[in-house]
Amino acid sequence: MKRYDKHFKEEAVRLVLERPAPAVAKELDIHENTLYKWIGQYKKHKEQAFPGSGKLMPEDEETRRLKKMIADLQEENAILKKATAIFAKHQK
Repeated sequence: MKRYDKHFKEEAVRLVLERPAPAVAKELDIHENTLYKWIGQYKKHKEQAFPGSGKLMPEDEETRRLKKMIADLQEENAILKKATAIFAKHQK
């Protein structure tokens, strides 16, 4: 599977403003549906579109960070509950 960088995708989307999408797809040797997908991504995310391999959109990165924080806090909470139960047993 071919991989295309951000610049290539943005340039392809820009070309669609000048020529029909099917002609641009044929000229760039990419599938028409791929080009339409890129156009949709660009319309939705503008300059943040096409973040690159392994990278996330800023809002997705924040979601990932917050989910990790929640998981860490839940783990800490579980440890503290166990420790509280152990100490409560020893005080009886």
